[in-house]
Amino acid sequence: MLPKLRQAIAARTHLINADHTAAFRLFSGFYESVPAVVGAPAVVGVPDVVADIYARTLLLWGYGDNAEEMEKTLTKVRQYLLDQLPWVECVVQKQRSAADRAQQRGVVTFGDSPAQRVKEHGLWYSVDLTMNQDASFYLDTRNLRRWLIDHAGGWSVYNAFAYTGSLGVAALAGGASRVVQGDLNRQFLELARTGGMLNRLDIGKMKLMAGDFFKQVAQFKGSKTLFDCVIIDPPIFSTTRGGTVDLVNESTRVINKARPLIRDAGRLIVINNALFLNGAEYARSLDKLCADGYLTIEELIPVPRDITGYPHTITNPPPTNPAPFNHSTKIVVLRVKRK
Repeated sequence: MLPKLRQAIAARTHLINADHTAAFRLFSGFYESVPAVVGAPAVVGVPDVVADIYARTLLLWGYGDNAEEMEKTLTKVRQYLLDQLPWVECVVQKQRSAADRAQQRGVVTFGDSPAQRVKEHGLWYSVDLTMNQDASFYLDTRNLRRWLIDHAGGWSVYNAFAYTGSLGVAALAGGASRVVQGDLNRQFLELARTGGMLNRLDIGKMKLMAGDFFKQVAQFKGSKTLFDCVIIDPPIFSTTRGGTVDLVNESTRVINKARPLIRDAGRLIVINNALFLNGAEYARSLDKLCADGYLTIEELIPVPRDITGYPHTITNPPPTNPAPFNHSTKIVVLRVKRK
């Protein structure tokens, strides 16, 4: 019964810590599931289900187009996982196809209050699991947060498109001298402040800037402000009065926009999560940017295995080959040489 879910849980037992404070993907239906059969009734294990753990909260995602059938499937998954994971105290379900925005953001279907913080690499991060359609904390950038903890000592960092600021909090915890967190939404940025306070970090070193990325870049250029590291993790597509971000058709445009803000020998960290952007095609665009010698690819940071699935649990290939990256979330560290 439910072999794929059972296999997924077994592959991730090492991620379940004793105090249940961790955040990880429990089941990646896109990659680890038996494909759905057209016309068949809803069954557990279709690719439209994703299950995440945030401390003692189980977060279930339904990506199917039929909201009614998706609800039946999520109910079966919830019942099974609650039996398998008796320490779970709350379940939140999100349905992307639901007409109700509250269901898209997530509703509690078991227990009372969702987790408000998770611990990763010894740091607390503030989360609000029903604030938005996503979970407010991206599991696929876990290795990047570790990298920032290990490398950001003494750096000044601009975390553009910061959202809830977990990357900036990691940089500050790693010893960054200054962190600027930029995002359009002030409410999202407040989670970054809470995260800093949870870890008793020096909040005076972290500035929250609510505003448009393009306008912030212009402001920094006008004041001749330079950073040791700039992080850009933009949405796949976005248009504001300041400019347009298009990670599929113009993936390097936002990179060129950020380059002038970085000191000589500084780092530009770029995240591109366009699902249908071929990894080799994206790598070629980066190579073209690096051809003049002023940018160098220093490192590709892989997405954790619980997100991609494990070799023995993967049953479905990604829709587009991400190689040389290991997932559609493509993370690269570039070294910058100034003219």
